[in-house]
Amino acid sequence: MNTLLPTEFLDTLVRFVICVIVNWSIIFCLYYRKSHRRDFSFTFMMMTVAIFFLVYFMMGMDRGKATMGVGLGLFGIFSIMRYRTDSMPVREMTYLFVIICLAVIHAMATESVEEPSIGSDTMAMSYAELLTVDAITIVCLYICEHFLKAQSTKLIQYDRIELITPERRQELIEDIKKRTGLNVTHIDIGAIDFIKDMAMLKVHYQGQNNTVNSVLKLYKNELKEF
Repeated sequence: MNTLLPTEFLDTLVRFVICVIVNWSIIFCLYYRKSHRRDFSFTFMMMTVAIFFLVYFMMGMDRGKATMGVGLGLFGIFSIMRYRTDSMPVREMTYLFVIICLAVIHAMATESVEEPSIGSDTMAMSYAELLTVDAITIVCLYICEHFLKAQSTKLIQYDRIELITPERRQELIEDIKKRTGLNVTHIDIGAIDFIKDMAMLKVHYQGQNNTVNSVLKLYKNELKEF
């Protein structure tokens, strides 16, 4: 009996649904709950959809199959692009890499149990194997998010530059703790302006309420008075 869609494409849609559900769980149950960044969450979901279908059609079209190197080359493309707008923190880059990896795996996998031919661009994986890979990835992310202490950072323009000397580092930390209320662990000293008696400090501290509070980029208009 003829069907509207080929069986192979129906299998692809099933894998796509699984991929979306898994990545949605990673993004909104692990990433967004801690960072509350809607912009990155939107980017991750759209990357899931775009990468999945891009890899699927590149690997499966009869008019020009691509090799696995094309799929791996996608990582190089996005690492070069780096979204030439704003810099992306390491945590977000890690989640982006995981999202792309899972999208590529789901797009290249197939439920066929036949022995793959030489030069085949698909991976014979059952749904059980695919879900196992997804489960391992989610568990690893969960462990890293909940059991590893993540430090947050802030950039501070500091006025008491007499405390920036190495021998008075502990006094500097105590002063920052007192004035900001942050549980400071260590401080990196950046630019120093002796004319204005100002110094740029990067303060590392233990985050509160299980949130991420990182400085992505310091724009020029934020340094006009420095």
